[in-house]
Amino acid sequence: MPTEIVRQQTPEEAELLRKREQLAAIRAELAERELEAADLRAQLRSFEGRYLRLVGVLYAELDEWKARIAELQARLNPSPAAQEQAQQFRKEADESHEATHGSASQSKDFRTSPDLRSLFREVAKRIHPDFAKDDADRQRRTGLMAQANEAYSRGDLDTLKIILNDYHESRESVRGEGVGAELIRIIRQIHVARKNIIALDEELDRLASGELSRLKRDNEIAEAEGRDLLAELAATIEGKIIQRRKEHESLAKEVIAHGR
Repeated sequence: MPTEIVRQQTPEEAELLRKREQLAAIRAELAERELEAADLRAQLRSFEGRYLRLVGVLYAELDEWKARIAELQARLNPSPAAQEQAQQFRKEADESHEATHGSASQSKDFRTSPDLRSLFREVAKRIHPDFAKDDADRQRRTGLMAQANEAYSRGDLDTLKIILNDYHESRESVRGEGVGAELIRIIRQIHVARKNIIALDEELDRLASGELSRLKRDNEIAEAEGRDLLAELAATIEGKIIQRRKEHESLAKEVIAHGR
């Protein structure tokens, strides 16, 4: 009876198997970081929209009254310094209005779910640009990843499913290239993925330590205490607006009295 000959793995094939396992692990780690970053970005965008609608618009109104007051003061005292200050306050008021009424203020409340998180994680594993085969594939993946991040921020499960289903990762492309070529490609993918994990960690630290994150945490603490921090801030600014209106009315009467 003939003895079956079992071919022994070459050292290169054994190393390729280890690197494939390592690549699978780093894919999962990178996908998790992408999910954390997408989640934090979406939460901050949602909170920023709420802040702008409740508080930012009032700051913009307050800046508008400051500009109007400065303009009346410049009419009463037409010195270069007064004119310069009026121009500066008007610039700040215009910038406040633009920032407050821009697209950020339209951001809707963000709500995640286990299904949304799981699907985004799978999309990141499959289409992340770090695992592209060539420049054309990387460009395509980059665009899809941007779409996936936007879909996640909207809580759009359907779009994430479409992105995942439409992207067909071609594993056949490694055929004919040999063990060595695939090994080199995987080693490079692992290297790039590790660099991007570090970059995502830095972004997460930066976002978490920013002013918006701090205000969001303060608001969450206040909510736990049964308070509405944004409503409290709004009430404080409304009081300042009332004072500025009165000041403007008084200055307007003075301008009329002096015929300015």
